[in-house]
Amino acid sequence: MKNQRLSTRYLTVCGMFTAVAFIAVLLSKAIPNVAGFLSYEPKDAVIVIAGFIFGPLTCVFVSVLTSLIEMLTISATGPYGFLMNVVSTCAFTVPAALIYRRFHSQKGALGGLALGVVVLAGTMVLWNYIITPFYMGVDRSVVAGMLASVFLPFNLVKGGLNAAITLLLYKPIVTALRKAKLVEPGSGKKGRFSLGFTLFALAVLATFVLLLLVMLGVL
Repeated sequence: MKNQRLSTRYLTVCGMFTAVAFIAVLLSKAIPNVAGFLSYEPKDAVIVIAGFIFGPLTCVFVSVLTSLIEMLTISATGPYGFLMNVVSTCAFTVPAALIYRRFHSQKGALGGLALGVVVLAGTMVLWNYIITPFYMGVDRSVVAGMLASVFLPFNLVKGGLNAAITLLLYKPIVTALRKAKLVEPGSGKKGRFSLGFTLFALAVLATFVLLLLVMLGVL
């Protein structure tokens, strides 16, 4: 009975994270695309928080579910978009959740998210080089010329933004879930994130927002 309650609670919370991640995708449609087809979506911040609470496999589960819903409802990129969404999200969230599970502290969160940004950027350079020529219908040399100038900086900025959002929202979210008895008291981050830590996260967020605006040609 206890395992059944825990399973039901787990699925409930994962469903909540999936819904919020999908809402984040909808809201991101108001943000212009970079280079005409690269879109910033804050859903990765939502999914990595789920991973911080429940572990890296939850990142994969919520990522696949969110991307599937997106493909079946609002996406115009079909299976290609589904594949790239799952790869991109997992590249960022799974390493972050793995490190945070091993080092359950503010430094662990920072280190995990930093690793996630690096893995995301490197992974998407490779996957865009392999997959994008088929999707765009262009020669691979065209995509190769965009790797360092478009794909790499975009994914670094995207990862940095989602890392900063995660640092700001994780503690309030896990606290609310504990109060609602949807998360075990021993789950998630123990202790308090300091004011200095919050200010650092805000500074990182502001920096990457400015970088995204530069990429969009706003600044």
